[in-house]
Amino acid sequence: MNITELTPDEKLSRIFRAISTPARFRILMAIGTGEACVCHLEALLDLRQAYISQQLMEMREANLVEPRREGRYIFYRLTEPQLLPALIEIGKLFSIPTAEMENQLNTEPLPQCCCPDCIAQLDPSFIP
Repeated sequence: MNITELTPDEKLSRIFRAISTPARFRILMAIGTGEACVCHLEALLDLRQAYISQQLMEMREANLVEPRREGRYIFYRLTEPQLLPALIEIGKLFSIPTAEMENQLNTEPLPQCCCPDCIAQLDPSFIP
């Protein structure tokens, strides 16, 4: 069934199911308002590539993330970036400190990530 054919309560239920695991929440926060490749998520979250890809597939099916291919790298971004502030507000409802949730947001390049974005930010002389 296509997500556009779902009722509003079914859509909302599918969204919450798609972010129901700690790994998926961490992935969403790591992507943040920008984008991240699988190798970046792997380096940042210390999770296996296959596991991250599986979680991203679940979130793609729920229309939470969308991919962009650049050569051999696939970058993911949130389909609705306003999801992040909503997640933080939900956390506040359950007494999760805002700073604790915002600390999981990541915008920094990682030296252990081999994607062109991280390399270019860490080494301005890099030419892809």
